[in-house]
Amino acid sequence: MTELIQRILPTVQKPARYTGGEFNEIKKDLADVSVRVAFCFPDTYEIGMSNVGMRILYGVMNEMDGVWCERVFAAWGDMEKAMRENSLPLWALESQDPVKDFDMVAFTIGYEMAYSNILNMMNLAGIPLHAKDRHGLKNIVFAGGVCTFNPEPLADFFDFFSLGEGEDSTVEIVSLYDRAKAEAWTKEAFLTEVAKIPGVYVPSLYRHEYKEDGTLAAIVPLNGAPRKITKRIIEDLDNAYWPTKMIVPSTEIVHDRANLEVFRGCIRGCRFCQAGFSCRPVRKKSPEVLYRQAVETMEDSGHNEVTLSSLSTSDYRGLKELTDALIPYCAENRINLSVPSLRADNFSRELMEKLQTVRKSGLTFAPEAGTQRLRDVINKNLTEDEILNTCAQAFEGGWNNVKLYFMLGLPTETDEDVLGIAELVYKVIQAWKEHATNKKRGLRVHVATAYFVPKPHTPFQWEKQITPDEYLRRCRLLKSHFYSKSIEYDYHAPDLSRLEAVFARGDRRLGPVIEEAVKNGARLDGWDEYFNYSCWFDALNTCGIDADFYTTRGYSEDEVLPWDTIDVGVSKKFLKRERKRAYEGVVTPDCREGCAGCGANCLLKEVDCDA
Repeated sequence: MTELIQRILPTVQKPARYTGGEFNEIKKDLADVSVRVAFCFPDTYEIGMSNVGMRILYGVMNEMDGVWCERVFAAWGDMEKAMRENSLPLWALESQDPVKDFDMVAFTIGYEMAYSNILNMMNLAGIPLHAKDRHGLKNIVFAGGVCTFNPEPLADFFDFFSLGEGEDSTVEIVSLYDRAKAEAWTKEAFLTEVAKIPGVYVPSLYRHEYKEDGTLAAIVPLNGAPRKITKRIIEDLDNAYWPTKMIVPSTEIVHDRANLEVFRGCIRGCRFCQAGFSCRPVRKKSPEVLYRQAVETMEDSGHNEVTLSSLSTSDYRGLKELTDALIPYCAENRINLSVPSLRADNFSRELMEKLQTVRKSGLTFAPEAGTQRLRDVINKNLTEDEILNTCAQAFEGGWNNVKLYFMLGLPTETDEDVLGIAELVYKVIQAWKEHATNKKRGLRVHVATAYFVPKPHTPFQWEKQITPDEYLRRCRLLKSHFYSKSIEYDYHAPDLSRLEAVFARGDRRLGPVIEEAVKNGARLDGWDEYFNYSCWFDALNTCGIDADFYTTRGYSEDEVLPWDTIDVGVSKKFLKRERKRAYEGVVTPDCREGCAGCGANCLLKEVDCDA
């Protein structure tokens, strides 16, 4: 097989995607291995190798005695064609062994439009797609990641899902499998036992019943399965595993740099944001631990850039202490230190000037809505004055490029709100005219609008999505009010976002749709070169599924939701209260101004919420 791979590689783009052999990859002697895990990322190498969660769990599993975890990525179109023409099955990078030879096949899923890649990878591997068709303990298929907070569209294909943060639960799952394999358990016995691990959801242990109108009537637990599965979290981040010995990619990847996770969770409560609610409660790392991890990572990997990451890095309490320690080290070693995820209400010009002493890169902010009324509806907790004052500070400091991100189709949005985006952009331009210290370079304002997708476990999970035609009308309306040559405007493709909404709020009846779409040629849907809506349109029609049922239909607060089995720590009562406040235009202050009682702090046993 290795010989065949080597023969094919010169015929495809970016062969380094498929070779392995990178610095710090982990290889083990099969004689010492009792459990082999194929860790799959359902997108290309350059996307998957940028994923922090995959780096963490790769290290966690490989630290286990007798366990060898190897990486698997989706094949680009040219490689898939070559594989099928040569009957070459999907392989793992470290050993170049076929995925079908592995004990466990794990996926991390962060984006709904990767679902076609999952099935295509399983097909390329020669693994039966349906969980019911895989017998015995060989090829146990499971998944984690943010999309598993509504796993139902994938329920047919996975044996189980691991919910929440996986550093501890993955060890428990793989250890149980090792025991099951040693003792020759049946698959059914293993699934019964793995379902007892906190945070593990086994879809075959639940029956979904439907009403005549197509909505869910009930989710019935079987064989003593719990009614709710609560996600797992890591309480003590200082002592949690962190991969300071990073695999150094052998080809360019999207985020080719070292990454430091400063804290988990979010204090803000933007009502559209799934991560902001599902990743609660807030837990931090200490600046001392972060500094040590940064130095160890940089000296081992040789990267020339390190990023401080989180959902909102400028909300990290120890940011000044950490950057004050890191900046001299980075300057001495010619390392770029970047701090993304900045908010306009706590922007620090002083910090940014320290970080960018050589070249002023662009600044990015996400007001999300153009009017104060709508920003209050979505609980952005950001005023126009804060946005403009931040831009003024940046222009005075020499910045000339600003990116502004908005959403169209948010609940209660009107044309006045849409045009409010244009008004805000022109006020930003005026701020540049009044405050810029280097006007010779000119100004670039990049405006991007996304198509609102209602997501599970948010206050807007019950909301309608506007139709694609209406979204495009609002895009055209906004564009018609951009006259300045300083403005660059683009918007997300509506068909992709519509499908994202279908699968974000979907149920088990969508499994056949995914299967049919893949049969029609759907794959790599997150890439413009490959996304083909007709594959999905035909699949929906073939399966008798109306996309509007999941998108433009508003869900009743009283109906059973497909993801009601999953508990992310935030109560439905709190989400309903936040939805009511949205329609009243009432903001909820961030968690540091006072606890709003979301319930997520109840997940903590040994530490307090750091909000």
